Amino acid sequence: MDWGRAKNVLIYAFLLLNLVLGYQLWNDLREQADSNLDITALENNTQQAMDEKNIRVLAKIPTETPELPKIAYRFVDDTQTGKLTDLSVPVDSRLIFTPRDLTAALKDNLPDIGDYRYDEVASSADVFVLHPLVDGKWPLFKIELKLFNSNQKIISYQRRAIEISYPEEEKPQRVLSASKALGNLIENFLPEGSVVTEVELGYYGEVFDSDAHLPAAPAWRFMLESGKEYYVQGISGDVISPNTEKTKE
Repeated sequence: MDWGRAKNVLIYAFLLLNLVLGYQLWNDLREQADSNLDITALENNTQQAMDEKNIRVLAKIPTETPELPKIAYRFVDDTQTGKLTDLSVPVDSRLIFTPRDLTAALKDNLPDIGDYRYDEVASSADVFVLHPLVDGKWPLFKIELKLFNSNQKIISYQRRAIEISYPEEEKPQRVLSASKALGNLIENFLPEGSVVTEVELGYYGEVFDSDAHLPAAPAWRFMLESGKEYYVQGISGDVISPNTEKTKE
């Protein structure tokens, strides 16, 4: 037996094993860091509840707490509202990720497309979902503009046009922090094993047919890996789970 060659083979084998183990350790540490992203912003009892219920937070927890008013909106009496409308010229679906180019491409069909924002978590391969923006910044959740995609081209759209107003009696109020809203969810509402993948501030209003102005309040949206969503009203702190159509306090 060539002991010199055997010794070299063993050395290379140990080096390879160390590389594999080192990569596995680095990957485990990275996943652990990701799964605990921003949890230092949460109170101790919330972190304890996370451990007990095996809940992970993979989303960045926003620190902003702006002062926002409640708003009102109504559905505009438009002959095209709610109907599927074909685009005069199909648009490359890749433009959905470049808002400025998308606005330029769709402005003839949808002149106010710049007042909407793409919602990646609510979209699918065939349907892109956008929400109207309040003050050009905050998405009005549950109100949707849908762009239908086929063969990598946006070919049609569907929406219910709305008009937003600001009741004089509604004064801006400081919204609840995302960390407190999430803490309430973790401790009292989220099921075991939940994985929070997205946290965003916007507006939430009831969606039903009416000619009257409908109220909408600031709300934090929390998306889970399972696809379930929760909303926490930014002023009252009420928890809304549209999947069950039940409001909880």
